[in-house]
Parts: sequence; C-alpha cells; structure tokens
Amino acid sequence: MELLFATANVHKCHEAQIILGPSVSIIMPSSLGFTGEIPETGMTLQENALQKAMFLWEKFRVPCFADDTALEVDVLNGAPGVFSARYAGSDCRPEENVKKLLQDMQSSAVRTARFRCVIALVLHGQPQFFEGTVEGSILEQPRGTGGFGYDSVFVPAGYKKTFAEMCEADKNTISHRKRALEKMASLYT
Repeated sequence: MELLFATANVHKCHEAQIILGPSVSIIMPSSLGFTGEIPETGMTLQENALQKAMFLWEKFRVPCFADDTALEVDVLNGAPGVFSARYAGSDCRPEENVKKLLQDMQSSAVRTARFRCVIALVLHGQPQFFEGTVEGSILEQPRGTGGFGYDSVFVPAGYKKTFAEMCEADKNTISHRKRALEKMASLYT
C-alpha cells in the first residue's frame, strides 16, 4: 500500500517507514512534485492533522495521512502544546525552542511532560484519527545528539536516556508516533 505523508520532514518520514514496515510505501508530497506549504492553522492537534491530510487528499486524491505532535509540559499548563514547532517564534530553529522551554521551566521542580501524536488518515475521502502518547519528564540540560525537536531534553518514563540518546530502533519501540502509527496500521495488517 502506498501512503502519502503530509510532511517535508525527512526524519519523520523515515521514522514512519521503519515503524510501518515494508508492506507500506511512504511517499512525501515532494515525490509528487509538490513543494509548497501545507496549511496548519488549527488550534488542536486533531484540527491540524485533519487540515493537512484533507489538503493533500483534495489535491492528489490518494490515500494520505498527516500527524501533529506536541510536547505538553504539566507545569506550563500543557505548553508548548500545539505550538511546539514554533514555541520560540514562527521562524525559529529547534534548538531555540528547547532553549525557551528550559528557560520557562528554570525555577520548576515539577518536570513531568508527555509527547502526544494525533494522526489523521484519509482513505476514500473519509478521515480516521489515531493517537499515541508517551509520558516522561524534561531535563534541565539537553543530552544526546540523535532525534530532533525536543528529543534532547525528554526522558520517557521508566528510562534513563533521552530520546536523543537512544538509538533510532529503541526510540521507535516506545515513541508516541509509533503508538499512533501502530493503531493506524492495524486497519490494513
């Protein structure tokens, strides 16, 4: 089965391909000649995932999916949340988001957080949603060089390493995206 993934993020595409396995071929919009912006103006993860997936469905009429992922920090009342990718500003780099997060949490002893991923899958024009969550905590300083986004400061519950310190295979066995993708994959496996 071929699925169009509403992302320009090669890391996310690669991660999804590994998790879904060889029975699914993940393609990116660029492989269909699309390099424009995919709209993402929702105020919730579900709204953003649906907006992105429906945009591609309407453009290409092929099975597609989109995800939206957030880091939700308890002491920050769920922030950065839906604004995780642009927490430090609309054109910021991931390192700037991490820096702002650590500054905002500087005086807090409460470090609990979670990564939450919502996927919207559109087959035959009909959307379905899948969610995956992984609980954990935020470190005071980044550790590790792997992964992307907030991986260098997030330690999943029950582990000592950050996502950025884990090898890709270990991260993919417990990640929020894996949990959501596995629920999605159960439809056709």
